[in-house]
Amino acid sequence: MTRHIAVTILLLMTALTGCKKAFLNASPSSSLVVPSTLTAYQSLLNNNSVMKYTPVLGEVSADNFYLPYTFWQTLDTWENNAYTWAPDIFEGQGQVGDWDMPYQQVFYANEVLEGLNTISVTTQNQQQWQNEQGTALFFRAYAFFNVAGLFAPPYDSTTAPTDAGIPLRLTADVSAPSVRASVKDTYNQILADLRQAIPLLPAQINYPYRNLPCQPAVYALLARVCLSMRCYTQAGLYADTALQLYDSLIDYNTVNAGLFFPFDKLNAEVLCQSNMLSYTQCMAAIVDPQTIVDSNLYRSYGPGDLRLSLFYALNFDNLPNMRPGYAESVFPFTGLATDECYLIRAECSARAGNTAAALADLNTLLMHRFTYGAFHPVTASSSTAALDSILSERRKELPFRGLRWSDLRRLNQEGYNITLTRILNGQPFILPPNSNLYTLPIPPDILSDNPTMIQNNR
Repeated sequence: MTRHIAVTILLLMTALTGCKKAFLNASPSSSLVVPSTLTAYQSLLNNNSVMKYTPVLGEVSADNFYLPYTFWQTLDTWENNAYTWAPDIFEGQGQVGDWDMPYQQVFYANEVLEGLNTISVTTQNQQQWQNEQGTALFFRAYAFFNVAGLFAPPYDSTTAPTDAGIPLRLTADVSAPSVRASVKDTYNQILADLRQAIPLLPAQINYPYRNLPCQPAVYALLARVCLSMRCYTQAGLYADTALQLYDSLIDYNTVNAGLFFPFDKLNAEVLCQSNMLSYTQCMAAIVDPQTIVDSNLYRSYGPGDLRLSLFYALNFDNLPNMRPGYAESVFPFTGLATDECYLIRAECSARAGNTAAALADLNTLLMHRFTYGAFHPVTASSSTAALDSILSERRKELPFRGLRWSDLRRLNQEGYNITLTRILNGQPFILPPNSNLYTLPIPPDILSDNPTMIQNNR
């Protein structure tokens, strides 16, 4: 099967079949049209049924919510197991969207990158050609990063050269073998793709096409990646560059909490849109009424904090559920936004001992989150105290964005010793800090198709 025919098959798939790996072994008709123009390749990048989605299993496994036992019993096997951090999550079930969807995005990106090499660059098409190349590089890096955040160990500079990372598929040839690169090589590829994309993309946000990246979005993703790697100096610099290019914040006093979708997907903070895959029961649509926001998280919002009413709503049992976020969709927002950049820059300033800069960024953000007259600037006697406040606000500002699992992985490496506990029918389930269970197992069908690929140690 040639890569061009494979792309045509992909263009015909729906969002649901897009989660499957059928494109790896299908036998399509040779009569199908082969994409070969800039317009055709742009249509691949614009395919939101594939390109806008990010994994959900990290959110299921994190500590933003809890489930009643009777509801947990109704979950699919893999979702049930992910919630309780079982060593064998999938129990032989394949076609795991958290793995398959990102690799379909990688396939699309590789098809575009290889196809662009067959198109001569002219004065007339240069800008479009560069934008498509930069966009494809961005999407490939984003997909690799999302897979690595679940199926590879947390980045540790001392062990990254030998830790098993993820397959780095850099070709659209579906017959090419899938081999796990090291964690170091995995993140080097992610960073290289993003750095290469920067000069190819516009410096301005793509109005109204927030599904496509721009330079501020690339820098924001670089900041997110470096933060997960605990490369705090670099993360701070990238967040700063993103904010130098675009730094708008929403005044939450202007947001109507009475609307079903209080936030516009083109709101002033969004740099690039993406959404969580909502093929789970507990994260289906907005959130099942029996998916209850963690009580400690919910109680952490102080008087006058508008995030309480904008992020959450009480169900019929007077328990908090998540509300629609920045995606203006029933699928949770996982994209890139300026509020995350402010928090990354603040955290990195605090870690560097620059307390004044850290607090300046934190208070700039928070003054947009409280009712008029209720905000009192955060103060701190040391950079350590400032860091504690920033991490607390990060927890409150970015719930249900697919970031908490990454934060747990890196903060436990920093010695925070965060232990997660679930209680189901009186039985405790415990996830210790730095447990091997923070790295999800490779799906069984992937191992079956690639016999030499090693499984993660759980």
